[in-house]
Amino acid sequence: MIDIDAAIGYVVAHGDPVERARLSHLRTGQPAPSEAVERIAEGQMAAGGWSASAEGGIPSIDATCYRLAELDGIGALNSPVGVQALQWLAAAQRGDGTWQEHESLADEAPAWALPGDPEATLYQTSVAGFWLTAASVEIDPYQTRSPWSEVLRSAAGWVVTQIRPDGTWPSFLAAGWHAAVLLHQQQFYYESARVQQVLGDRLPDMSPADVASMATALRRVNLADDWLLQSARKRLAETQRSDGGWDSNEGPLFDVNTTLTALRAFR
Repeated sequence: MIDIDAAIGYVVAHGDPVERARLSHLRTGQPAPSEAVERIAEGQMAAGGWSASAEGGIPSIDATCYRLAELDGIGALNSPVGVQALQWLAAAQRGDGTWQEHESLADEAPAWALPGDPEATLYQTSVAGFWLTAASVEIDPYQTRSPWSEVLRSAAGWVVTQIRPDGTWPSFLAAGWHAAVLLHQQQFYYESARVQQVLGDRLPDMSPADVASMATALRRVNLADDWLLQSARKRLAETQRSDGGWDSNEGPLFDVNTTLTALRAFR
């Protein structure tokens, strides 16, 4: 069983102001104070995105999606700051329905954001499509009036061509759960279900951070079947540390983020 109280205590003891605001939102459901939104908005460029580094002059798909995740964590995805970012993200879609980083970012981009790389393209398209989907569902669960309907339809139409008959995908693991959400909301139900089955098969070997992220993403739009969430809960219970936290994939500095994600998955 997951020790929720210990996880909360870990975030309180080690979290920064934005992380503690995320915890407060999880516990109360109330929107975060304006100063938390302002902290996330620092560095937002006039066009709406965020650059990949403090000195960068080009907005980044990856960095912007990371900030959207932070805004979502405090209940501010559809705040003015979030909407501006979402509008930039939608406008950055390429003609074939995909997203890629600007070619000038090639030297500093991590593997999952490398411009022109097929694996990175599928990952970034799935993640960008996920956040536009999450924002749309928040506005209207039936998405009959999403401002990004055409963008999402185009993205899903491309992503579905990348899913193999066995449900696997030629990209990073995290592309799977983001793609599953995008495809399901665009009525590619069979393909989404196949991807979820593959995720369930891979779950025993996933890191705690990946399990938490997967469960949170699928729950964000009430998508995951009970069997998959129950398996994820069991895996997180097995990997929770004695101090209440979970290990991130990026080192100790990000353990609070992983712990918050795990809490959100089963709040």
